[in-house]
Order: sequence, then C-alpha cells, then structure tokens
Amino acid sequence: MLYRAAVIGDSQTVMGFKAVGLTTVAVSEEKEAARQLHKLAETGYAVIYITEQLAALIPQDIGRYNDEPTVAVIPIPSQKGSLGIGLQGLHQAVERAVGADILKKQ
Repeated sequence: MLYRAAVIGDSQTVMGFKAVGLTTVAVSEEKEAARQLHKLAETGYAVIYITEQLAALIPQDIGRYNDEPTVAVIPIPSQKGSLGIGLQGLHQAVERAVGADILKKQ
C-alpha cells in the first residue's frame, strides 16, 4: 500500500513542499484548516504536516487523530518560525512511550 503525505499551511510555507511532490493545501483560516485536515485524513493520507500557527488554532481537531493508527498529524514550523508546538508534542509522545521525558534538558 502506498501511503500519501500532505502539508497544510500558509501559501508561502507549503510552496516548497509542493516542489518535492507532496500534496499541499494552502489555508489561512481556522475553519478551513480543520475542514482540510479531516478531508485529508478521511481520504487516505497517512502523514499530514500542519504549520504550528494553524495547529495552535485547531488543537481539538488534531487531538482527534492522536490515537488513530492510520493518520499522523505532525506540526511543523512555518516560514514565520516555530512556536515550539512540534517539539512539545515530541516530548509528550516520548513520555507516553517510556514513562518519562528523556529528552528534557537538565
């Protein structure tokens, strides 16, 4: 089975991903980001990257896929920079998997 990947974000950020062959969805509003996220998940996209700026607006929609084994929603920095959401999610995932945040700086 071929797994597909897509990127949801502002037009400037997703432009580079289109050049490497990923499906891209340029959005700027919360409702459209949520609608596109669900549409991609329901049509067989296994990996959906979303800019942190949009991810911050729709955490409940993204949370719906946290325990979904067939869809991974991954926050990425946009052209405007990082909000730390992706790194925070990584720390939480590691903590759930091993019982402690082993990535935490001492």
